[in-house]
Amino acid sequence: MFEEYNPINEKIFRVIDNDGKVINKKWMPEISNERLIKAYKDMLFARTADLQTVSYQRQGRIYTYPPNYGQEAISGATAMVMRNEDWLVPAFREMGAYLAKGATLKELFLVFMGHEDGNVFKNANNMLPTSVPIASQLLHAAGIGYEINYNKKEQVVYAFVGDGGTSEGDFHEALNFAGVWKAPVIFIVQNNQYGISTPFKMQTMSKGIAIKSIAYGIKGIQVDGNDIFAMYQAVKNASEQALAGNGPVLIEAVTYRKGAHTTSDDPTKYRTKEEEEAWDCTDPLKRLKAYLISKKLWSQKEEDQLVEEYKLEVDRQFEEAENYPAYKLEDVFKYMYDEMPEDLKKQQNEYENFMKWKEARK
Repeated sequence: MFEEYNPINEKIFRVIDNDGKVINKKWMPEISNERLIKAYKDMLFARTADLQTVSYQRQGRIYTYPPNYGQEAISGATAMVMRNEDWLVPAFREMGAYLAKGATLKELFLVFMGHEDGNVFKNANNMLPTSVPIASQLLHAAGIGYEINYNKKEQVVYAFVGDGGTSEGDFHEALNFAGVWKAPVIFIVQNNQYGISTPFKMQTMSKGIAIKSIAYGIKGIQVDGNDIFAMYQAVKNASEQALAGNGPVLIEAVTYRKGAHTTSDDPTKYRTKEEEEAWDCTDPLKRLKAYLISKKLWSQKEEDQLVEEYKLEVDRQFEEAENYPAYKLEDVFKYMYDEMPEDLKKQQNEYENFMKWKEARK
């Protein structure tokens, strides 16, 4: 696969077209109908939760939130390959992968409500929390990969970043380190065409991101990120490469951020309606849905009923997060050092006095 789709040839890997029809039979993966239906349901749940979370934010019930809308196939495909013992090192637009790893929506809601308890992920094995400093998580992923080799473990690290993150030095340092030490890391770049409001063409003069793999001596491939079959095949092959001791792989998943960068962003300021409509034709759920319906594995009636069930479940977990005990002020300061230094004690005291003053003004 990596030879046939060498990024130097500027050839994107795709299996189905926008209508859900198989156009690349050679690389059509063998996935059972049951697993494929589950993948679609998981993607549908992630989208339903995503849209509702934006609604909660607009109601003032949750803080700034980064939508996953339009990028669900990337996480969905990775979820089908990722094992319990593998590592997930996310950025912040991988809800489907989070849930597949064992995180709950309630925990994700707590994170975006500013509550550190949400980052515990009690049932998610080998998963790092959301990374806010862009691309810094890739260095962590490379380090974990080094440790896996050092201790001769059979594990893979799945590390995510957006196209904007590839402009950070951390991205290049991580690929270089992982390449030198043959760390079993799959670097998945979600190229959604914008680094906040900066279009991809203004971020690099390279013909895509996958081609950067050549400079680091590692395998790379550019994939249609809205084609779940192509993404699954690419992630599966990359994982096999890593487990065989052949080092890291760079996957550029070409996709489109259908929503805003975050709920603080207004994409109408920097992209056109015509552009959005063109990319809407490539929607990952529409394409997989069309495929399933053509195989008589799915129906709109089933979907409508399921979405209503999902909405109730999302509401339930959100209400649990809303009613979660308030974050203790002392916890902000308490766990930084074994013994709290005087400057932190002073900061805590000043903030406590501020809160008392604020309460007295009511």
